[in-house]
Amino acid sequence: MTESLSRRHFLHAAGAGAASVWIPRTVHGYTEAEVRKMAFNERLEEGISKWDLDTPCLIVDLDRMEGNLDRMQNVVARNGIATRPHAKTHKCPAIARLQVSRGSVGICTAKISEAEVMFEHGIEQILMTTVNVTPRKIRRAMHLKKWCTGFIQAVDTPANARDLSAAAEEAGVVADIVVDVDPGGHRSGITAGAPALALAQLVDTLPGLRLRGILCYDGGAQHVTGFTERRTRALSSLEAAAETFVQMHRSGLDTGIFSGGGTGTYNIDHETAGLTDVQVGSYVFMDAQYLSIGGADNAEVYNDFAPALTVMTTVLNAQYEGRATTDAGAKANTINQPWPIIKGETGMTYTSGSDEYGSIRYGDNASRTYAVGDKLEVIVSHCDPVVNLYDQLYGVRGDTVEVVWPIAGRGKSV
Repeated sequence: MTESLSRRHFLHAAGAGAASVWIPRTVHGYTEAEVRKMAFNERLEEGISKWDLDTPCLIVDLDRMEGNLDRMQNVVARNGIATRPHAKTHKCPAIARLQVSRGSVGICTAKISEAEVMFEHGIEQILMTTVNVTPRKIRRAMHLKKWCTGFIQAVDTPANARDLSAAAEEAGVVADIVVDVDPGGHRSGITAGAPALALAQLVDTLPGLRLRGILCYDGGAQHVTGFTERRTRALSSLEAAAETFVQMHRSGLDTGIFSGGGTGTYNIDHETAGLTDVQVGSYVFMDAQYLSIGGADNAEVYNDFAPALTVMTTVLNAQYEGRATTDAGAKANTINQPWPIIKGETGMTYTSGSDEYGSIRYGDNASRTYAVGDKLEVIVSHCDPVVNLYDQLYGVRGDTVEVVWPIAGRGKSV
């Protein structure tokens, strides 16, 4: 440009969408704000190519995601239990609605803030799997319960149960409660057996609480490599909780809910006696961590569900032999490992250890090389934290952007 811009002019242009000032007309690079303006009720009537999106950006293949939703629902229903998907994975009300519409009995959330967001967007059956212990969070939980009758929360100590009961009475509600039972990892939950039974009996007697059952989730079992080894770990870790559940039933306590299990054990969990539903999460997107654990039919790759979530990135530098640099580093992909996988290519690796830059390294048998300006997609390492880095998710069918979904629960860490 021959005309110099004043600082004020430059700042104004930047605020209004400077891409239209600096990028030649022949090159597209739609920003998040521009795509949102094109959307009506989250759908894009005029099709734009995913390759025209500004990067880095988060993309979900709708055909693959819908296939994942259907497969999970079909297998779990055939095994006689239900799904209660964990919204901490996608943090997206639109996806939660798709899960419920396919038959899920509700969703799980990890934070009270996530639960609030989901209810604000029409989700009414919510199980919060993390305990609320601070006075503020407890008050928020009781306020949510006043409006969301399907809200259920966890408890794992007698002291917390008494705090919840007092807050519920003050708020004029009866709080629905599940006892969180420790599967053995000592991360959360009360010890199975007599301690858990005593806590359930206490909950049943407190005036502000209503016992609904138990939850028991072994996150470590989900990523055990090898189906046989994973099955042994999963069934063993839930065994004591299952015995506790039987004791509760014999004591006349409410045993309507026994929630646990996840994506890595979805086709194993039904073997645990009494289990009512699985808290599956990552299946909706899949990621590099899950792909490496192996499945029942494929010992090398866990291919029960298709990798649907990718980060699109642009090559910034390709002048050095054997490598290229992209604009999607740790701030776009996290530093979780295994590293992201370049979609559709072989003979090359991708790392995102640098804050701003991703790095492609070519092997001797690389399927291709990239030039500056080329775009590519990487399958994310671990979907949950990657989703939390973005404000919106582009849903594509083929190469066409069909929907733009706000990640409304993003950043809700309180």
